[in-house]
Amino acid sequence: MQKITGFFTELMRKYLPDPFVFAIGLTLLTMALAVLVEGQGVMALTTAWGKGFWTLLAFTTQMAVILTMGYVLATAPLTERLLDRIVDKVHEPRMAIIVATLVGGIGSYLNWGFGLVIGGIVARKLALRVKGVHYPLIIASAYSGFTLYGLGLSASIPVLISTKGHPLEAQMGVIPLSETIFSPTMLVTALVVLVTLPLLNAWLHPKPGQPVKEIDPALDDSKTPKVLVSTDEDIADSKTIAHKLNNSRILSGLIGLMGLAYVIIFFRAGGSMDLNLINFIILFLGIILLGTPIAYVEKLNEGIKTIGGIILQYPFYAGIMAIMAASGLVETLSHYFVQVATPGTLPFWGLISSFVINFFAPSAGGHWVIQGPFMIEAAKSIGASVGHTATAVMLGNAWNDLIQPFWILPALALSKLKLKDIMGYTVIMMFWIGIVYTVAVLAWG
Repeated sequence: MQKITGFFTELMRKYLPDPFVFAIGLTLLTMALAVLVEGQGVMALTTAWGKGFWTLLAFTTQMAVILTMGYVLATAPLTERLLDRIVDKVHEPRMAIIVATLVGGIGSYLNWGFGLVIGGIVARKLALRVKGVHYPLIIASAYSGFTLYGLGLSASIPVLISTKGHPLEAQMGVIPLSETIFSPTMLVTALVVLVTLPLLNAWLHPKPGQPVKEIDPALDDSKTPKVLVSTDEDIADSKTIAHKLNNSRILSGLIGLMGLAYVIIFFRAGGSMDLNLINFIILFLGIILLGTPIAYVEKLNEGIKTIGGIILQYPFYAGIMAIMAASGLVETLSHYFVQVATPGTLPFWGLISSFVINFFAPSAGGHWVIQGPFMIEAAKSIGASVGHTATAVMLGNAWNDLIQPFWILPALALSKLKLKDIMGYTVIMMFWIGIVYTVAVLAWG
């Protein structure tokens, strides 16, 4: 296994570029495929690309908000104390890998934005506290838990199609979560991933005597000396009304409770969970946990450092999705798989085609808007389960995310590593998750 891991790590080190370069390359590849396969003109595709470039702007903002505010929530004093208690009980490298995977996985099952952030944070804490931990592997392990979001409470496609008024309701109706992520097969699948993935990741850790890359001690913020010198001006400022308002626990408590009250009223009125509400909850929980307005602002400014790559690259993926939709490439890919499917195997082909399409459209919501209509029509035409097929598309998305630079960016920002440092490990993890998801989908079918 060490030889296989070393092979993929070295392969990625030599040939895998920065995620932004990857996004540019995918743009050019999609253009080329649209011209060669679909016979589209370059001018028309360039126009579609330009028009679609900003179509994910609202989604980009939502992602930036969920990651920065998720960072605040994951680094709040209460959360920090909980994570420190967990970390203090770990003393062996392989156990550190297991814990990092579990924290990232459980966090992602509850909410994918929270899981992305808290997994990276606990991995860094473990790498600093446990001697001999291979730093690239523990970061990759924490990120690998992200695949559980496809089976979890914030799985985009199942949550979307369970909501009245969703874009494809006229075509497929409303599919309850009991037929998707809460079906017995998917609950068992989530449990299998939660048990086996940490064990696989621990197995990948270098054996004693093999080279290990430990974390740079400079990344330990807790050891950075903080010299606080109070000047006469600081003392004077501390007596001002502005200072007292900035550090008011009463203000944070009142506005935090007001936010949570709205959430209760919203659900009592029959509202359903969506990305905006998730962001709303994370925002006001963070305000309450940080205690004062100024403490929240300062922690938020730290979190903003994690979203630079997202702001730069998401528009390029929006452009790729626009080329895919305008050229007919998605129809070609989906129909190819549909032609060889039966009612029992269509979800499997949905899984495979979703894995491929996710390279070009890595947002599950946007991915579903493109692929969903064709998969649902195919399911209806051959008598396959609509709920199973939609869930399989979700799993294909979550499976591909293990090697999709689009989502690894927050982990890289938190860890200060490069994509090539961890991708060799996530490729191995991707192979195992592919086996689990394939068996689950075929057994379900």
